[in-house]
Amino acid sequence: MSLPVHQSDDDKLREECGVFGIIGVQEAANFVALGLHALQHRGQEAAGIVAYDPKQGFASERRFGYVRDNFTSASLMETLPGELAIGHVRYSTAGSKGGTQIRDVQPLFAEFAMGGAAIAHNGNLTNANALREELIGRGSIFQSSSDTECIIHLMARSMQRSIPERMKDALRLVEGAFSIVAMTRSKLIGVRDPLGVRPLMLGRLSDGWVLASETCALDIIGAEFVREIEPGEMVICTPQGVESAFPFPRRQPRFCVFEKIYFSRPDSVIGGQSVYETRRRIGVELAREAPVEADLVCPVPDSGTPAAIGYSQESGIPYAMGIIRNQYVGRTFIEPSEQIRNMGVRLKLNVNRALIAGKRVILVDDSVVRGTTSRKIREMLEDAGAAEVHFRIASPPTMWPCFYGVDTPDRSKLLAANMSDEEMRDYVGVDSLKFVSLDGLYRACEQEGGRNPAQPQFCDACFSGDYPVRPSDGIQRGFKLKVPA
Repeated sequence: MSLPVHQSDDDKLREECGVFGIIGVQEAANFVALGLHALQHRGQEAAGIVAYDPKQGFASERRFGYVRDNFTSASLMETLPGELAIGHVRYSTAGSKGGTQIRDVQPLFAEFAMGGAAIAHNGNLTNANALREELIGRGSIFQSSSDTECIIHLMARSMQRSIPERMKDALRLVEGAFSIVAMTRSKLIGVRDPLGVRPLMLGRLSDGWVLASETCALDIIGAEFVREIEPGEMVICTPQGVESAFPFPRRQPRFCVFEKIYFSRPDSVIGGQSVYETRRRIGVELAREAPVEADLVCPVPDSGTPAAIGYSQESGIPYAMGIIRNQYVGRTFIEPSEQIRNMGVRLKLNVNRALIAGKRVILVDDSVVRGTTSRKIREMLEDAGAAEVHFRIASPPTMWPCFYGVDTPDRSKLLAANMSDEEMRDYVGVDSLKFVSLDGLYRACEQEGGRNPAQPQFCDACFSGDYPVRPSDGIQRGFKLKVPA
């Protein structure tokens, strides 16, 4: 079986956004810009910041592109005064920038009877289409294509007397995954969905409070990590302290396991566990499950590096930087012909020929989605004279699309959903191709007994097809669940 090659594909799943907020510090927007810079890996399509100052009111700035290119100008940051601000970085949803308008860039802002509020959302609402249709039918007028706007319209319909209470009303009507950072004129608000699919951290900076998608964003501003916001929890931060409430029925948490595999930065800490150490342990499990005789263990940089180190340590096979990443390449900057487009991988990665020639190489990567990049890397290694190439993948086969905030290709474009392991090996063209097992992944995440099928500890739907929240909009589009709804 063969799959079409997608020319612009870099064979990675994309997290759609990251959030950051701070209250109780001077020039809060500057701290938000720093926090968003640390979260840039979670979204490189666009960024936005909303700030509040008692004298000037709410102010917002939204830009396409990197934080460093848009939010470092002193004159721009002067337009965002105040001690309270929130921000957001995003990827566009399925498709390219052609489907993204500046009005889609978060945080979104709205005026309510009791004052203004801004909201930034990491995740995805699985019933957003149904909600949008109902709201439009009742007279709501949408300004963006973002599912986050559904929350704002639901808040507008609520009869509660405060913005936090209206937010609770709204979020009780939505389905899916959400980690939210929001603000009023005097409060910074954080909320996680009852399953805790997406991360959200609470930090302290002097007399102020910070909310962020990851601990690495707290580190960059020198904030102290306090704790994770719990699944189903709402916190309301003011300079006087933090109030906590649980407005949703309690459920067994199902944190996204792909955060540990790829999305989160390796220097972040999630669930009390170092992301780097989890990825190293995945490599250890992979070496135990899929050993092979070879001369070198090489990562696909940078996401495969911790797992490659773990594989090397467990197997005793030397670790080497057989592929070097060009740190200065962002988007492909020229696309005049198909020939140039096909050079996209070589713009980012180059083989260390002197090291690879004549060697049996184990290449460790974090995942395989479409397989197109894996094929091109294998070709590069062969051109450099590698005697053998063995792929080891630090995640189980990605067989199902995500509906909870990850931009996943249709199932028809997922390599593992359409091919057996042997067919994938033939398609990529390597001497062997092995994935870590789902149980091995769980053991690396300190679940010694592996995965409990009756009560999985994580959301692993992209591997198992076991969706913890019914993907209502996906079913409307004809998506068929693996298991009965």
